[in-house]
Formats: sequence, C-alpha cells, structure tokens
Amino acid sequence: MAEIRVFPLSCAVQNYSWGKLGLESEVAKLLSSGDPLVQIQPDRPYAELWMGAHPRGDAIIRDNRIPQKTLGQWIADNPACLGTKVKDTFQGQLPFLFKVLSVDTALSIQAHPNKELAAKLHAQFPEHYPDANHKPEMAIALTPFEGLCGFRPVEEIVSFLQNVPELRALIGEVAVEQLERSGSDDPRGVSAALRVCFTRLMKSEKKFFVDQLNMLVKRISQEAEEGKDTSGSNGELLLRLHSQYPGDIGCFTIYFLNLVKLEPGEAMFLGANEPHAYLRGDCVECMACSDNTVRAGLTPKFIDVLTLCEMLNYTPAPSSSKIFPAVQSQLDPNVYVYDPPVPDFAIMRIEIPASIKLYLISAIDSASILLVIQGTAVGTSTAAASEMSLCRGSVLFISANESISLHLSSPDGMLLFRACCLL
Repeated sequence: MAEIRVFPLSCAVQNYSWGKLGLESEVAKLLSSGDPLVQIQPDRPYAELWMGAHPRGDAIIRDNRIPQKTLGQWIADNPACLGTKVKDTFQGQLPFLFKVLSVDTALSIQAHPNKELAAKLHAQFPEHYPDANHKPEMAIALTPFEGLCGFRPVEEIVSFLQNVPELRALIGEVAVEQLERSGSDDPRGVSAALRVCFTRLMKSEKKFFVDQLNMLVKRISQEAEEGKDTSGSNGELLLRLHSQYPGDIGCFTIYFLNLVKLEPGEAMFLGANEPHAYLRGDCVECMACSDNTVRAGLTPKFIDVLTLCEMLNYTPAPSSSKIFPAVQSQLDPNVYVYDPPVPDFAIMRIEIPASIKLYLISAIDSASILLVIQGTAVGTSTAAASEMSLCRGSVLFISANESISLHLSSPDGMLLFRACCLL
C-alpha cells in the first residue's frame, strides 16, 4: 500500500473563559459540523480550535491505518513531509500553529517578544515564558472582528488626553505636555514621549487608577443616560471593557491603541512588540509555534508591565495601516495569499465558486493544514488511501508536494483556508 501522506485531523479545543458560549461560537459550529458525534454544551465557552502539532494541543490523526496517534508523532517519524527547505530551516518541526478563535470578551493587552527577547525571558522566567521562540501572528476575520492594535496617531491620543481628565491625571501634566509638544518632524521624540506617557499609565498606583477609572465610568454612564455623545471619550468601548474587567488598568489602553475593525476576509498582522488585544468576533489565526505572551491588563493571568513597557514598538500609525492585504494568486484566481514579513507561516484563502465542480488543491513545497469553512466535496489524492468526505469543519493535513482533487457537491461553492510555510 502506498504511504499515506494526506489525512484528516481531529483538533484540540481550548475552553478559555473569554470564548463564545455553545453554538454562538464559530469554533463550536465547526466542531459539530465536522464531527456529528461531538456534544456541544450550551453554557461552555468554545474559545480556540488548535490545528497543528503543538504539545499542548497536538491534533489526533483520523485514519486508523496510520500507526502514529498524533500529528506531532507522525511528523517526528516522517520529517520529509515538511518539505526540504521547511525541514532544514525549522529543525524538523512544523513551524506554525493554525487556529480558529471565537472571542466573546476581550483578550489581554499583550505583545509577543522578538527572538532575542524571547530567549532572554525564557532563560530568566521559564514558568511564565515557556519557550525561546518569537510569536508573530495573523488574524483573518470570519465574522466582523474587532481588536486593539498598535499605537494611535499622536493627535488622536492628545485629543483623548484633553477630553478625559481622569486619564490625564493618571499620566501627569509633565508627561502629557511633552507629548502635546512633540512634533511630527521628530519621530524619535514622539516615540520617547509616547513611551513615557504609556509607561506612567501602566505603572500607576492601583488605588489611584481604580479611583480614576470609577470616576470616569460614572461620568460616562451619566452622559450616556442623558443621551450625550460620548465618542470623544471612547465611551461605548470603555463601558464594555469595564463591564468585562472592572477595575482593570487595561480599560485605559483604548485611548492609546487603535481600534481595528475587520470585515470577513480582512486580516491584521501582529509582528514582534506590537501591542494588541482581540475584543470580539471570530477569526482564523496563524502564528509561529510559541506560547510567549507578555501581558499587562484585561486578564486574570500573570502580568509583566515592566517587560511590556520596555519592549513595545512606540510608533504611532493610523488604524487603516494595520489591515494586512491579501494578494490574489497569479497562478489561480480563486486563491488569495496572506504572506506576512516572517518566514514561519503564510495563509491562503481559497474561494471556489459554485460554477466549478472539480478543483485542484495544488501541491506546494511545504506541509500545510486545510480547513473547510463552508461547502462540501469529496477529496481524492494519490497520497490518501481512500476518498475523503469534506464538509464544514473538516481539517486535513497535506504533506509537502502533494495535491488533492476536490469533487464539489455543494450548490454555493466552497470557502477554505490553508496554512503553510512559503520559504
């Protein structure tokens, strides 16, 4: 029998408390369509689906002819499946973790270290920073998606500092005036002033910031009840985050960080040292295989304000600059490629119109993971032992240089995402 190099996966679910509940969650919907035997509990959060070989969520191989139970074990025994370049560059490891996220309440204000800082943090505090790798990541919206990402243009921050006296009080007049005076002709001066303001905010005394936050929430709630416009104080978002994380310093970061809104298919890329927090919505996400996260608010987890304030990229930019473009493939007009400026991963969005009944998932020189978001098909491959039925929620592992023919059976085409490594 020919060696099986394309096979379906059953993937790990993470029930973090910020996830959407039951079948409100895209993760739960994909699970229940992909495997009808899965029982979805209506009051349980379904936050993340992990598609990959990460030790804390190694995918199970759904093909009993394969002796290895998990994808990680199979790759360790068959490293050539990664593709020659990927295998050599990433020491025989799958370099990415592919996910679906369903966000109901905000994730922590966080950033991910570059490789140099990751190695240092891991050596010093292995209990908080479990590996020595960087963790760039990309999110592509499946439903309307909101996140905080990167520092706002200075004029927006200054406007909030003038409209929100409680914020101004926390940072102090000296630092605020330095930011107000910093000119766009001196980007280093702007970054330095921004760093001072943000660090003063994040390091403010707990009792002081809780008092100021309570005053601010009370004032905005009253203004909202009176029907006043609270947008000058970012009122709606403030009240929402405060209801999720009362008394949390992270509530004030909305005055410094861009609010980025993605429509389905739009993406944001989060490089090293970029402050961010996902707020709500469903997305597919791909990242380098790491768990290193430096957090500073909107979380009950370990926070490391000093490291965060030291490491951040304090370059202001408009929210529109945070949307990462997909490029239509010249080889196949149904494929849109999101190829970030890191070697670890890329994502393809494959939209097959209803008019196409036979479609080839082409071979690439990298292992890849394919996720079906909508549509049904039967897949055949010379590297699969038998036909594979694909429907919403199906996940396939495809070894390097293998292709799959899809025989479509759905009336309205298919939508697929494919994570890979384009070296």
